[in-house]
Amino acid sequence: MHSIGWTLIVKRGCFCSKERLNINGSRYTVRERLAQGGFSLIDLAENAATRRCYAIKRITCHSIEDQNIALREIENCRKIDSEHVIRVVDYELIGHADIVINTTSTLFIVLPYYKHGSLWDHLQLRARKQDHMPEAQILQIFLGICEGLLAIHEAKPVPLAHRDLKTANICLSDSFEPIIVDLGSMTEARLQICGQSDAQRLQDEAEERSSIVYRAPELFTVKTYCTIDERTDIWSLGCVLYAMCYFNSPFDPIYERGDSVALAVLSGNVNIPEDSIYTEDMHDLIKYMLRIDPMERPFIYSVIEQTHDLIQKLEGRV
Repeated sequence: MHSIGWTLIVKRGCFCSKERLNINGSRYTVRERLAQGGFSLIDLAENAATRRCYAIKRITCHSIEDQNIALREIENCRKIDSEHVIRVVDYELIGHADIVINTTSTLFIVLPYYKHGSLWDHLQLRARKQDHMPEAQILQIFLGICEGLLAIHEAKPVPLAHRDLKTANICLSDSFEPIIVDLGSMTEARLQICGQSDAQRLQDEAEERSSIVYRAPELFTVKTYCTIDERTDIWSLGCVLYAMCYFNSPFDPIYERGDSVALAVLSGNVNIPEDSIYTEDMHDLIKYMLRIDPMERPFIYSVIEQTHDLIQKLEGRV
């Protein structure tokens, strides 16, 4: 089951179905379709009693396995308590999925609605004018993303990893705080890979669930015997910071040319633009996260520490 990226938040003008939904006794009126993916869609809906707007995600499940995967998103959300990670407002599973008699169920998830859209949307707007974000602002937003990721990596009873961190999966609140969304790809962070079938399973899962231009090198060709941990997210985080500076992931141009992203990622050549307006420290912070060997890559605590140091250094310069 594909998780649906928030990039697709396309304003399609008036979507006047005025469909009414009843979720756990609360009534909602659908205002417009925000996004649509393979197995799920997201609508903007208004709560009939409070008049507040929410994003309602509905996932169609064809089997019990689909249902369990969909419900995992809610379970994962509940394990994380951070203002920088999306919270589930409410949910309801309607119907019964049975592959044998060909019936489906629908999971409705009520989520906060962020009218500013995603970080991806914001960067696209800036890219059109080549309007680079100031370094101090990038670091403030980046720190919020790190705090959210820290909460995911410190989840109890076991650490979790997002596995699909990208600018399209970071929404911006009214006060421009980053919120990590789309927790459908989240899994236990630490996996022992023992043998070919384990390796293949993880590789297939990564192909299906994590965006290619943000995917960590160790997920392209999973070794037969290895340990995979939450530092897959640190690679993606490095790509996110790069995109905040230069509007796109470092591997977007390769993807757009139709060249092999896997080869580019595994070669580890990250191209910092010659005319970069950012400090050497910022370039170093990006490269610190984009280390090919996951065992040389920092954990989130170290990234937060470096970011704090850099913010202080900048404030000292001002």
